[in-house]
Amino acid sequence: MEVCIFTEPQQGASYADQLAQASTAERLGFDGWFRSDHYLAMGDGDPLPGPTDAWTTLAGLARETRGIRLGTLVSSATFRHPSVLAIQVAQVDDMSGGRVELGLGTGWFAEEHEAYGIPFPAKRFGMLEEQLEVVTGLWSTPVGEHYDFTGEHYRLERSPALPKPAQASVPIIIGGSGPKRTPAIAARFATEFNIGFRDEAVVADMFARVRQACRDIDRDPASMRMSVALPTVVATSDAEYRRRLAAIGADPATFADVNIAGTPAAAVEKVLRLRDLGADRVYLQLVDLRDLEHLALIGAEVLPHVR
Repeated sequence: MEVCIFTEPQQGASYADQLAQASTAERLGFDGWFRSDHYLAMGDGDPLPGPTDAWTTLAGLARETRGIRLGTLVSSATFRHPSVLAIQVAQVDDMSGGRVELGLGTGWFAEEHEAYGIPFPAKRFGMLEEQLEVVTGLWSTPVGEHYDFTGEHYRLERSPALPKPAQASVPIIIGGSGPKRTPAIAARFATEFNIGFRDEAVVADMFARVRQACRDIDRDPASMRMSVALPTVVATSDAEYRRRLAAIGADPATFADVNIAGTPAAAVEKVLRLRDLGADRVYLQLVDLRDLEHLALIGAEVLPHVR
């Protein structure tokens, strides 16, 4: 099983904070460092210094790390024209030596769109599908040929379809819990299906739906990587556990109901249950990314037992 770190920098983190966490995660042996793609903090707390752009951040980290996978969980289809996104991701992939993964979704946080004047259509699945078509179409067009696309939302004419990523195929992550359309889109476009913030029964159900969606289009379900993302708080004492919960505004009475929580042994047990459900990769969401002691604890006491 692969174990990645996933964080939410819009809650208040500088580029230096993100670099420190990503570099530490790499040194400790985690497989990947992924970040959300948001421009507005959620809930209470100090959002300073303000948001950082996901792909600008990943470009910097691409040059300051050496082996860890880097990506978004997930970028919003509302934020970038797909041609621009394809160029950005291809360039960051080249800068990283082929370590980038693209998570892409419909977007959901209406308030951030209002705050920054970004259009937020009521219906966005069509946009997402067309973005995936355009991005993958641009990357897969042979060098020297042109790419054309005409859809409801986007139109490209004689695009040179450059640049190309360093990887022959950049992994694409599609996530969500929609029972029909999400599995169908994942089966068509994704390397990985991700389900986040849900209990184990929902995880098992969505994995089964995605596998069936693959069979429906004659795709081998085994070719789809399955992953789970969950908030994570691990500690060796009750006082430390409660301190870490308080730092992210989490409720001690309910946090462990779904999430990866408690002692290192409890965290290992939860991750292994997710593996038994079919997860090939788990994302540990660490919202307080400045708490590098937390990351070190997980690297020492959890990571070796779930590989």
